Amino acid sequence: RNGIHIIDLYKTVAKVEEAANALRQMAKSGKKVLFVGTKKQAHEAIAEKAGALGMPFVIERWPGGMLTNFPTIRKAVKKMTTIDKMAKDLSKREKLQITRQRAKLEKNLGSIADLSRLPSALFVVDVMKEHIAVAEANRLGIPVFGMVDTNSNPEGIDFVIPANDDASKSIEVILDAVCAAMAEGLEERKVERLDEEAKAEDAPAPGKRRRVRRNDSEKPAPAAEAQAEAPVEAEAHAAE
Repeated sequence: RNGIHIIDLYKTVAKVEEAANALRQMAKSGKKVLFVGTKKQAHEAIAEKAGALGMPFVIERWPGGMLTNFPTIRKAVKKMTTIDKMAKDLSKREKLQITRQRAKLEKNLGSIADLSRLPSALFVVDVMKEHIAVAEANRLGIPVFGMVDTNSNPEGIDFVIPANDDASKSIEVILDAVCAAMAEGLEERKVERLDEEAKAEDAPAPGKRRRVRRNDSEKPAPAAEAQAEAPVEAEAHAAE
């Protein structure tokens, strides 16, 4: 209207609930969701919310091929651990050089250090800005949850959340909703695990069958004794 795009918030609420339910189930199943938001307005909110859940996130430059060339990215992440081990035996000058390299890797890849395999889904703030990440996810068949503004194309987004992706407050509200749902899923997973462990402890140990050896020559069965005594008694009566 007059050059101003209006978002129907009722549809936004419905789509947020749909996305939140799907993300809750993923968290409950122990799956990892990669949060992506390299625009300045999303940095703080994503780092805080995703970090609290123990989920990986990218808030610096998206490293091209992060999903489609994941093994190479993993090698770069492992390099940080290698540098930490090497630093102990280096001189001050060498340590300074290698520390700078470590800091650069930490800045770009530190937040995905625990991502040992491809994520089960992506949550993207501003799908237009993060089009490379979306394209890589689509190529690999990874579901994409995305905040889609009025200037963005929703194609390729599996769970579209129509929202303003330029305002930090709007981003924070959406992240609060979906991350709260994921926290519930993680808590449900924890409770189920505790229940399973309790059942395993309460379950009786499998009983051992006791083997009894019987020596028939030493101890005849009672039935056999009765049969043996009967003829003896009959012979005694006959003799009388």
